Order: sequence, then C-alpha cells, then structure tokens
Amino acid sequence: QVQLVESGGGVVQPGGSLRLSCAASERTFSNYAGAWFRQAPGKEREFVAAINWSGGVTYYADSVKGRFTIFRDNAKNTVYLQMNSLNPEDTAVYYCAAGPNLLTKGEYNYWGQGTQVTVSS
Repeated sequence: QVQLVESGGGVVQPGGSLRLSCAASERTFSNYAGAWFRQAPGKEREFVAAINWSGGVTYYADSVKGRFTIFRDNAKNTVYLQMNSLNPEDTAVYYCAAGPNLLTKGEYNYWGQGTQVTVSS
C-alpha cells in the first residue's frame, strides 16, 4: 500500500508560482506513474499532469501547458508540480495520484489527501 502526502499548497497572487510535492511512503513508487489532478469548488475533478516512472514521458492538460511542469526524483520517492503564471482559475484542491499505468483519467490506484491552492489578489 503506497501512501502519498502532498505539500506546498497555499495562497499566491495572480502571476505567481508554487511548487507542489507528493512524497510516497514506498520505494516501489519509483516503478509507478505519477499524476496531479485538481478539483475546484462545484466542479468535477480534472486531470492536470502525469509522468511515467522514469520521468521521460509527460502529459499535460491544455489549460496548464506551458505554465506547469511535472517532474520527479525517484531517489526521494517524490513527484513535483511546478506551477508558474498562476491565475484565479487555477484555484482548487490539488491531488497527487500514482499507479502502474500512465493515465490522463482518474483511474489511479493511490491518492493523496489533497492540498489547497488559492490564487487571489
């Protein structure tokens, strides 16, 4: 059972940056794909970004392409989401996910508890 813990959320002004981290409890995490999803109030959860086990393949939602970067450090069992040029539409709870398959849908085996990101002036 892999446990995922997100950190790095907070309040940031429009145009600002944040880096989210997702730390896994098991070394087997290095064999898994990792992903970030988000859910804004009153909206369904949506895919943000995903990365394969080695970090060599990444996918992004169109809404974050060119602004967000997903990367990982398998030595630290951690996946990151660097978020730049944030705007109020990025406000949401961000969830980390992991599983054996690289997916852009929510069919991941393991999920974190979420971290709040608020973009506001």
